[in-house]
Amino acid sequence: MAVAIPVRAPLAAEAPFEPGLMRLAEVLGSLHFLRNLCGEKGDRWRDEMENLLASENPDPERRARFIAAFNRGYRSFSSTYTQCTSSATEAISRYMKEGESLSRDIASRYGN
Repeated sequence: MAVAIPVRAPLAAEAPFEPGLMRLAEVLGSLHFLRNLCGEKGDRWRDEMENLLASENPDPERRARFIAAFNRGYRSFSSTYTQCTSSATEAISRYMKEGESLSRDIASRYGN
């Protein structure tokens, strides 16, 4: 007696820019926490994340991955810093540069 085993459809190949976009989401989450910790009040970095989601218009699974990356970035610093320190300021500087670099590289390599 033969048993039929359902075969899952292969997952679509990940776009080459996907890791960069997920890292950008994580950077935005980190900046959202750190910049507010160090005196910048508001939702600028959360708004940037919303803009990224709007431009990508991801399906629900991919949207959840973006949000998880943002939250991972936020939590990575919220568990470490309770006040603005020189190392928090240095992290802001590094993440600003990384975010700029990711945005520029993704846009220049894969933009329309």
